[in-house]
Amino acid sequence: MNTVEPIRDKNKINLMKVVLKNKSIRNYLLFTLGINTGLRISDLLKLKISDVSNGKVKENVYIRENKTGKEKNFKINDTARKAIKEYLDSLGKYDTNWYLFKSKKGINRPITRIQAYDILNDSAKECGIEGNIGTHSLRKTFGYHARIKGVGIEILQRIFNHSAPGITMRYIGISQDEMEDVYLDLNL
Repeated sequence: MNTVEPIRDKNKINLMKVVLKNKSIRNYLLFTLGINTGLRISDLLKLKISDVSNGKVKENVYIRENKTGKEKNFKINDTARKAIKEYLDSLGKYDTNWYLFKSKKGINRPITRIQAYDILNDSAKECGIEGNIGTHSLRKTFGYHARIKGVGIEILQRIFNHSAPGITMRYIGISQDEMEDVYLDLNL
């Protein structure tokens, strides 16, 4: 299996949002929520409407992670909140027991990991994003941009449940060149 990359260019992220939104508000929400929460695709896909809304978009979401079994509590930022509201408004009438990323096949089940991969990978290609882009790119994009904004690697390590900071740095795509730039740019 190929390793996927974060989407580093914010312009490409914005282009992905436009492309996805023009095709499907659900797919736009998948991307937007994924890059703004850092959840694994398995945890994103198992979200139900009731997890994110009780008539209005919740401020906090509580889940039990599929992979680790640990409880996770996280805030929904303004960008994700707007995307959730827009998606729910587009549904009109809905049942809060529906999966948030409900399959269009008529039964209450989420889209599959393969469908999510195809949605993201096809859109990335359409946007001219190079490299391997897949479902895990959402989580890596979250981590990469959080780090660029100054979030400490130790905090990201804890969010991702990694055992060491080096694992987190490799995971989010901090390259050797970027680390070497610190030495060149510091000039104290």
